[in-house]
Amino acid sequence: MLYHAYELQRTWMSSASAFAAMGANVLAGPAKSLDYFGMGPMMASALDVFAHATAHYGKPEFGITHVEIDGASHPVVQSTVLKRPFGDLLRFRVEGVSHDRPKLLIVAPMSGHYATLLRGTVERMLESCEVYITDWADARDVPLSAGKFDLDDYIDYLIDFAEFITEANGGHRIHMMAVCQPSVPAFAATALLNLHKSPAAPLTLTMMGGPIDTRECPTVVNNMAMQRPIAWFRQSVIATVPLKYRGSGRRVYPGFMQLSAFMSMNLSSHMMSHYEMFKHLTVGDEASAQATKDFYDEYRSVCDMTAEFYLQTVEEVFQKHSIPKGEFRHKGELVDITQITDTALLAIEGERDDISGLGQTRAALKLTPNLPEAKKRYYMAEGAGHYGIFNGSRWRTKVAPVVEEWIAAHPG
Repeated sequence: MLYHAYELQRTWMSSASAFAAMGANVLAGPAKSLDYFGMGPMMASALDVFAHATAHYGKPEFGITHVEIDGASHPVVQSTVLKRPFGDLLRFRVEGVSHDRPKLLIVAPMSGHYATLLRGTVERMLESCEVYITDWADARDVPLSAGKFDLDDYIDYLIDFAEFITEANGGHRIHMMAVCQPSVPAFAATALLNLHKSPAAPLTLTMMGGPIDTRECPTVVNNMAMQRPIAWFRQSVIATVPLKYRGSGRRVYPGFMQLSAFMSMNLSSHMMSHYEMFKHLTVGDEASAQATKDFYDEYRSVCDMTAEFYLQTVEEVFQKHSIPKGEFRHKGELVDITQITDTALLAIEGERDDISGLGQTRAALKLTPNLPEAKKRYYMAEGAGHYGIFNGSRWRTKVAPVVEEWIAAHPG
C-alpha cells in the first residue's frame, strides 16, 4: 500500500507541476498580461519554484564531455565496460593524455541516489586519473528472476570490479575510493582481497564520510537506527514494487522514503534554499536560480534499494557494529580487518558532517594494527558538511588534492 499511495500522490503532483510550469511560461511570456498590476514576475517566479519542487525526476546523465587539464580542454569518453543485473561498471577515459595514469575505482553509495550524485567527484578526479565508477541499478527495475542482492553481494561486486579492472590493465593494481555508506563494504572487500593475497587488492583505499564505527560521535541517523529493532524497519519502511515496473513484486526500501528522511533532517535549510531561488527569479538572477535547480534536480533523483541490502546494512553496520567489533562475516567467512597489510588507507571526514559523525571514518585506521603507520592518513575538511567532502569548491580545492597526493605516494 505504501508504494501505491506514493504513486497516486506522485501522479497528482506531476499534474500540478505541469500546470504550474505552463502558468509560469505564460506569465513570463511576451504578453506579460499581469505586468500592468506589477504581479507578473512574482507570480511567474512562485509558479516556477512550485513546478520545480513538485516535479518527478528520473535517472540523470553524467554529461561529462570535457575536462580541463593544465589549461587545455580534453574530451572525455564514457563507456560501460561491465554489465551486471544490480549495477554496471562505467569507465571515463580522457583523450589526449597518457593511458598509464592511475586507475581509480569510485564506489558510489547505494543509498537512494544514483551514481550521478558523484558527478563532481568524477569530474575532478579525471584531472589525474582514469576513473571507473559503480553505477547501481534502481531495484524497482530489476526483475525478480535476477535473484537477491544483499550486503554480501555488494562486496562480491566490488571484488569482481577490482579484479576486472586489474586484469584489463595488465595486472597493474588499482586505487579505490568509497564515498559515504560504501566505505563499509569497500573496507570489507579490501580486507578479503588482502587476506587472500589477491593481485587485485587496491594500492590505496580512500574512505570519505563512511560509517565504519557509528558508536563514535553518533548522529541523528545513527540514533534512529539504534532506537528501533530491525523488525520495525522490516515492517515500517519496506514496500513491494507495483506491477507497472520491471521489478514488480520485489521487496525494496523506496528511494522516496530516503529522500523524505534526508529532507526532513534539514527542512528549514531546504525551505530557505527554495525561498532564495524565488528571490533570484523575481529579480532576474537566472544563473543563481539555475544553480539551485541543478542541485535539487540531482538531489531529488532517487532510486530504490533491495530490502535485503537495506536491512542487512542497518543491522550489521548501525545496530551490531559488526565491523569494529571484528564480528562481520561475508557469506559465512569472518572478515578479519587486521589482515589489511598491503593497502594504504586514507580516511576523510567533514567537520560539520551530520550524516557520519567525526571519528566514524577515522576508526578504520585504529582497526588495522598490522598496517604500517606510513600507510595511514587522516584528513578533516574544515567547515565541510557531508556533501562538501565530495562535491563543491572545498572538494575541488581542498580535499581532492589530498586524495591525489595519497594516490601519487603509492604508485605500486
